[in-house]
Amino acid sequence: MTGYDRTTSFLKGEKVDHPPFHPIIMRWAARYAGVKYRDFCTIPQAKTSAMIRCARDFGIDWVTVMSDPWAEATAFGIEVEYPGDDLPVDKGGHLPDAQAASKMNHYNPLESTRCRNRLAEIRLFKEQVGNELFIVGWVEGPVAEYVDLRRAANASIDFLLEPDAAGKAMDIITECAMEFIHLQIKAGAHCIGIGDAFCSQIGPELYDLLAFNRQKKLVDHIHSEGAVAKLHICGNTDTILDGMIKTGADIVDIDHMVPSLGNFAGMLDQQQVFSGKSDPVTIIQDGNYETILQSVRTDFEQSDGRCIVSAGCEITPGTTVQNMRYFSNSVFKLQKT
Repeated sequence: MTGYDRTTSFLKGEKVDHPPFHPIIMRWAARYAGVKYRDFCTIPQAKTSAMIRCARDFGIDWVTVMSDPWAEATAFGIEVEYPGDDLPVDKGGHLPDAQAASKMNHYNPLESTRCRNRLAEIRLFKEQVGNELFIVGWVEGPVAEYVDLRRAANASIDFLLEPDAAGKAMDIITECAMEFIHLQIKAGAHCIGIGDAFCSQIGPELYDLLAFNRQKKLVDHIHSEGAVAKLHICGNTDTILDGMIKTGADIVDIDHMVPSLGNFAGMLDQQQVFSGKSDPVTIIQDGNYETILQSVRTDFEQSDGRCIVSAGCEITPGTTVQNMRYFSNSVFKLQKT
């Protein structure tokens, strides 16, 4: 089976040879392919060639445009610096207060270099792997993007003291994301990931107030465009995971800090699955074949066989090639029930 066929069949609950393997590789992929991280973030061919090489060398079933959270932020005016071989650095351009955020202008993805690059990456994936691999585009979720535009401390105060103004800004963010989603699917993405990491820091009440309806709107829009929706929130999402599932996202990412998948597997709709949740440091980076296999097997069993094999978040750049092979090989020890 191809990675595309394996993933789409798995999502439908159909029989597959083994569960899909979707590790989040960004810095790891660049390092393995010998690509400077600045180039990985800013040059479409550098990212796509690295991701395709990793997919083919390690039996990975997907390719993604993931590298950093700043593509849409730069379109909104955030200034970002790209060191030669390190993570991008936020240098300024933040909105001064919640009221200013609530009145910010919509951006045009086609007028933003980073957004145009993302579309170019998807087109390159489509040209080079077609339906061989599952192609995943990406947008920042409303809470995470607001945090990027206001900084975490300021945004946290806004959420408590000016939730209406913050909400208006998030509506603008959501509307822009919908347009960007449309363009990514048109370019060839099979799936769109929504990254809303800061939601694990705001608690269930603010999640319901600020995030849930807007995330669901994005998921519904992705479905209306004929694509698969993936929701990624890092951290311990135990108190909001029921809401994440209720957004209708087809793939719900689970970080290693969530104690167990067993409490939530019964909440999944027929064509929803989890993705995760091995600890990328203690298990994938520092573990051995036995600990990696046990982690993968535990997640698979707790989810009743409805879990894409992945770590809870990004594979660290310090992970050895050998351990990545162990991780890849673990999928062959599982059988969809």
